[in-house]
Amino acid sequence: MTDDNWSAVQWEPPVAGTELDTLTGSLERQRRTFDWKSEGLDAAALGSRLPSSALTLGGLLKHLALVEDQYFTVRLLGEKLPAPWDAVDWDAEPDWEWRSAAADSPEELYGLWAAAVARSRAALRRVAADGDAGVLIAYTSRSGARPSLRRLLTDMIEEYARHVGQADLIRESIDGRVGEDPPADF
Repeated sequence: MTDDNWSAVQWEPPVAGTELDTLTGSLERQRRTFDWKSEGLDAAALGSRLPSSALTLGGLLKHLALVEDQYFTVRLLGEKLPAPWDAVDWDAEPDWEWRSAAADSPEELYGLWAAAVARSRAALRRVAADGDAGVLIAYTSRSGARPSLRRLLTDMIEEYARHVGQADLIRESIDGRVGEDPPADF
């Protein structure tokens, strides 16, 4: 990952921590595993796919960067999407991040994801300063409900878990990298 702050991040949920620490640790574990599954690849490898799918690691990097910003910038804080998302006509191109990733360099893709994760961590620190996972987020659903931070974090863990599984299969097909957790020195 281009963000050298993994050592400052709790990347494993505590054995007996608070609810917020457990949720955050679970999310960080998924982020770190995804980082390990996608790191260090060139453009050809980031564009590799399994025969039965159009999914690529490059597309996953860009998609998860968008999801980070949608959840933590828009839903959690109630702010507008930052660049590059703010310039996209999402009605005309709802899958833009998946399609456009093929034109991006590895450095752009890794940097986009790392920057989105850094923004998400900062947003979470702002909102969760009091340690309450039950705090309501800025987002209001069509039915008028405002989800809690707990729900947002649970949704993000689920999003990453699904995509980590996909990344695992794609990475194994590229160079044989397998395993559940990154090595201790990663």
